[in-house]
Amino acid sequence: MFKQPDQPSQNNWKKRLQPFFETIQMIVMALLLYFLIDSMVARVRVQKVSMDPTLVPGEVLLVNKLAYKFGGIEHGDIITFHYPIEPDLDYVKRVIGIPGDEVIVKEGTVCVNGQELFEPYISAPPEYEGQWDVPDNSLFVLGDNRNPSADSHVWGFVPQENVIGKVFAVYWPPNKIRGISSPDLFSYNP
Repeated sequence: MFKQPDQPSQNNWKKRLQPFFETIQMIVMALLLYFLIDSMVARVRVQKVSMDPTLVPGEVLLVNKLAYKFGGIEHGDIITFHYPIEPDLDYVKRVIGIPGDEVIVKEGTVCVNGQELFEPYISAPPEYEGQWDVPDNSLFVLGDNRNPSADSHVWGFVPQENVIGKVFAVYWPPNKIRGISSPDLFSYNP
């Protein structure tokens, strides 16, 4: 009896191609996951000393882009935003005044609506003075390193539409990994 040579069956081809299709599927899923996470979380590198000692140059931050889609901006939040004068630049600062607030900096203290802020995180008391009334849809922001910081006391208010999101963690370098929370600026504890 004559025997025909074995020909690869359709099942054999499927077995041979299965690792290829699984690899493609894994790559597609990884890309989808990356873009999903990227649409919700930004990564920002601290480049200047304006937020020292809270944040220092070289640290990389995680920013929740959805934080203000479901809640309001609060006093003490550390935010990233497009610099109002040059929108291609992104800045990191702390929210001190929200719409309707009166901010007064005098004799080394910051007061919002007549109440002195509790700010144990600043590097030194401000050496400048001024008064600002925060307009609608705007924020008054200051760096934690008050005196050398270019912030609202120098160039004015941040339009709320410029806000990218709320900083919630430092993830680089590994020895500096930590969460970032907003302090209660109005609970004065001398």
